[in-house]
Amino acid sequence: MEERLKQQIRELLRDRNAVLLAHNYMRDEVQEIADLTGDSLGLSIEAAKTEAEVIVFCGVHFMAESAAILSPGKKVLLPRLDAGCPMADMVTSEALTALKTQHPGVPVVTYVNSSAVVKAASDICCTSANAVKVVNSLPDKEIIFVPDRNLGRFVAAKSDKTFHYWDGYCPTHERLRPEAVQQLKAAYPDALFVCHPECNPAVVALADHACSTSGMYEWCRKSSAKRFIIGTEAGILYKLRLDNPDKEFILASPALVCPNMKLTSLEDIRDALLTMKPVVSVPEEVRIPAKQALDRMLAIPRD
Repeated sequence: MEERLKQQIRELLRDRNAVLLAHNYMRDEVQEIADLTGDSLGLSIEAAKTEAEVIVFCGVHFMAESAAILSPGKKVLLPRLDAGCPMADMVTSEALTALKTQHPGVPVVTYVNSSAVVKAASDICCTSANAVKVVNSLPDKEIIFVPDRNLGRFVAAKSDKTFHYWDGYCPTHERLRPEAVQQLKAAYPDALFVCHPECNPAVVALADHACSTSGMYEWCRKSSAKRFIIGTEAGILYKLRLDNPDKEFILASPALVCPNMKLTSLEDIRDALLTMKPVVSVPEEVRIPAKQALDRMLAIPRD
């Protein structure tokens, strides 16, 4: 039954001239049939380069918005419109504007895990992979960092700037406690612990390496270690195990499952392609300033 469903999806993708994107945290079977898997912004950038007329984004709402921002000529489908991001919902453009008035002239650096309207109210965006570089590229001595306080503190440790943090966080990463990591490190003394900087600073302090999900793939692949404790959402294990069959990957906690990332099913993808909805779009008055914040980030030279 599942194989027939996958075949139906692939046929619909071809008929609709559509590209299927799956975030690294999606269900295994969704990642398996995707045309592209990866980090949220990276997927939107790659999708914009394709000849596809339709983008089917298996992720959460802000990710589909990012695809719409970068591909205004394409139709963006989000198979589950109720797949949201609690961290992104912790900040509104109105509240951010109010904070900006308290710190006049201080630039706003906004993590891409945010809504389009918040991006539009920001000066520049960042990802978990480039946040340190983005912040340190700014000439200003102070910054407002939105919305993830944990990523903000991770960046602040590598910067000499004064930070004004938004008090947002990822509930899934926040559930990982240092005690759980310490127990696993004691049980597997040969294992390296790698985590996402969205984790609590006390957890990051225990890590052999902290990085984005794409960074984890590369770091674990290049490492000579054979066992790893993984401190991010469980969906990442699919590709880690696929790419490294000779290595063992242990999830740092059974709590590392994002319910929003697990909403999208194969049936949802099929139905979205059959009905060509739900559609996610961004009004031009929001899209243009949001894209400017993204473009400023993308203009920073890579290493």
